[in-house]
Amino acid sequence: QVHVVESGGGLVQPGGSLRLSCAASGFTLSYVRIGWFRQAPGKEREGISCISRIDGSTYYADSVKGRFTISRDNAKNMVYLQMNSLKPEDTAVYYCAFAHSYDDSCPRIPRMYNVWGQGTQVTVSS
Repeated sequence: QVHVVESGGGLVQPGGSLRLSCAASGFTLSYVRIGWFRQAPGKEREGISCISRIDGSTYYADSVKGRFTISRDNAKNMVYLQMNSLKPEDTAVYYCAFAHSYDDSCPRIPRMYNVWGQGTQVTVSS
């Protein structure tokens, strides 16, 4: 049974850091591409980072580049998003997402992923 559990969200002051985690079960990370998305109130879900299946190529949206780092631990079936220098505009619900992949594509479109975490709230505020 496919199951994803997210953790690590919370309230943090501007400039602070958080690490989000996704624990996957029922499938193997070695065969999937992985994306991180976020959705702020009243806004569309935004693809902020992804990591490809084969060579681990990564992508970051301009809004998070240089501050966020995506990583995967295939042995532990875990995915992480390290978020540093957080800003109030980073406030959103964050989702990890997965899709089986046969290439090194790294799409940032929600419909290209079919397994989703439950979401975790990140609030950046003083």
